[in-house]
Amino acid sequence: MKAHDAMYIGGEWRPAASTETVPVIDPADEQVIAHVPAGTAEDVDAAVRAARAALPGWAATPPAERAARITALRDALAARAEEIAATVTAELGAPPQFAAAVHAGLPIAVAGTYADLAATHSFEEKVGNSTVYAEPVGVVAAITPWNYPLHQIVAKVAPALAAGCTTVLKPAEDTPLTAQLFAEAVHESGLPAGVFNLVTGLGPVAGQALAEHPDVDLVSFTGSTAVGRRIGALAGGAVKRVALELGGKSANVILPSADLPKAVAVGIANVMSNSGQTCSAWTRMLVPAERYEEAVALAAEAVAKYVPGERVGPLVNAKQRDRVRGYIEKGIEEGARLVAGGPDAPRETGYYVSPTVFADVTPDMTIAREEIFGPVVSIIRYEDEADALAIANGTEYGLAGAVWGEPAEAVAFARRMETGQVDINGGRFNPLAPFGGWKQSGVGRELGAHGLAEYLQTKSLQF
Repeated sequence: MKAHDAMYIGGEWRPAASTETVPVIDPADEQVIAHVPAGTAEDVDAAVRAARAALPGWAATPPAERAARITALRDALAARAEEIAATVTAELGAPPQFAAAVHAGLPIAVAGTYADLAATHSFEEKVGNSTVYAEPVGVVAAITPWNYPLHQIVAKVAPALAAGCTTVLKPAEDTPLTAQLFAEAVHESGLPAGVFNLVTGLGPVAGQALAEHPDVDLVSFTGSTAVGRRIGALAGGAVKRVALELGGKSANVILPSADLPKAVAVGIANVMSNSGQTCSAWTRMLVPAERYEEAVALAAEAVAKYVPGERVGPLVNAKQRDRVRGYIEKGIEEGARLVAGGPDAPRETGYYVSPTVFADVTPDMTIAREEIFGPVVSIIRYEDEADALAIANGTEYGLAGAVWGEPAEAVAFARRMETGQVDINGGRFNPLAPFGGWKQSGVGRELGAHGLAEYLQTKSLQF
């Protein structure tokens, strides 16, 4: 697997400050496929200085020209679509078809939306006797996760570019090769040197140095709530802006009026995609008591189609595999009924976990409260609509969710859910809709105009 042994800083690939490297492992066969540099505070400082030097010129670049550069970046990514998909399969374990459609296809589409927004967004408005300007916030630290490696990069870097910000990216150590492909596309697109910079390495070293750097104006982070709290504390001490997209424990609420077979099948598919490694996955399936056993049987039938190594890939690393198996064991220990799957390894090699469904889950069980981040579904019984709403809102998270039922009834229920995004009767993903959470699921929004706004600050002139 191709890998650069350097950092992309100031428009060129530069040797890292240290000779230490981080191995990249294929989770399907547990073999090392590449090594990338382990970035240090010195590398981070060089990248931030390059971004700071490039900021005045890029901020002053007309929006139409910024749009043209983002379009060129989108085109460069599209030309690499097959390589991107193959790389994501190799370092994350995503099945090839899913890697091509989602891991490569979605970020290319999102980049296109920001090219359009850069060209059409109004960066100034008249308010009474004032003119209000939307200006770039400055140097952006983008710290991205491994579960959707390219999508999360584009969802941060593209709006930052559209706003006129410069960026330093620190990708997850498990999936740095996709980030290097992105840097190649940036270079090909003709972005001025220093507008985008890449430092690979470990979170506690390179990530923390980037979050703490005094010349970083905004930290955009996607990952665990625990790390998000730490970054928020660091940024708060420096009065620095943050955008945090964190954990989730989303409810899939099936109302009595729903098409139960469809709701269950789509709900299972939602959790199984990306091997359950999706923060917005509908991991809690809420079913009316009178149809509970029917739903359990349908879930068992649906999950049987998700065969490890075929429709379901491995988890990203051994630590994540062991963590998810631990949650499955905890569910059994606390009295949940195992309907499908279990903690045993489904394959001899690779970081696989069996697609697992639990029934008789109560809201106070660990598997109903904590984010598992694996192919595990908990089916929870509710007595009436008030009970369903209390269960749906009864976690510290509020990232996403789903409601199935008669449309008006479903919308009315969704409006009362304490969460950032809700799909009604299987509504499809919209890359222009704001994505982000309530409560412990984060601060700020990604995608579309709301995502662009995260990278802008306002100035008013009175006349």
